[in-house]
Amino acid sequence: MAFVTTIETPLGVMRAEADENALVLLEFDAAPVGESTSNAILEKIRAELAEYFAGKRSDFSVEMSPAGTEFQKRVWAELRRIPHGKTISYEELAHRIGKPTAQRAVAQANGANPICILIPCHRVIAKNGRLGGYSSGLERKRFLLGLERGEAIDTKDFSLQVQECSC
Repeated sequence: MAFVTTIETPLGVMRAEADENALVLLEFDAAPVGESTSNAILEKIRAELAEYFAGKRSDFSVEMSPAGTEFQKRVWAELRRIPHGKTISYEELAHRIGKPTAQRAVAQANGANPICILIPCHRVIAKNGRLGGYSSGLERKRFLLGLERGEAIDTKDFSLQVQECSC
């Protein structure tokens, strides 16, 4: 059975989905949830995200089971090894998974990540140090990186101009 709910964050509403065992989806700007059907996993991620956005959590304990190809799962596993508050380039990520010439494929896998924040696709930047892309919006990426570096961020005047969603 699938469970689904929405979670309010400083960056907007997120949609979270889980099965009986693990979180399977966490994304911004998703389709509205009809009737919320929460479970212990979704309530746990709600609490952990609140701690994360309050600057009190850098690791998550929720079990995850993202759907994807073996290559995507390999990239996503490596993303989880990027320390909180740090960034790497797409090129470095490709090297880390043993595919140094697969930068574009790595970027595509990064963009297909179904579990934002917990699988920290926002920690991957361009080789030149620029933010690069983020399908949930560069404003969100900038916010998340600043939050993880401990920068004081005011969301009062925060505005999002998002074209698409999903990490």
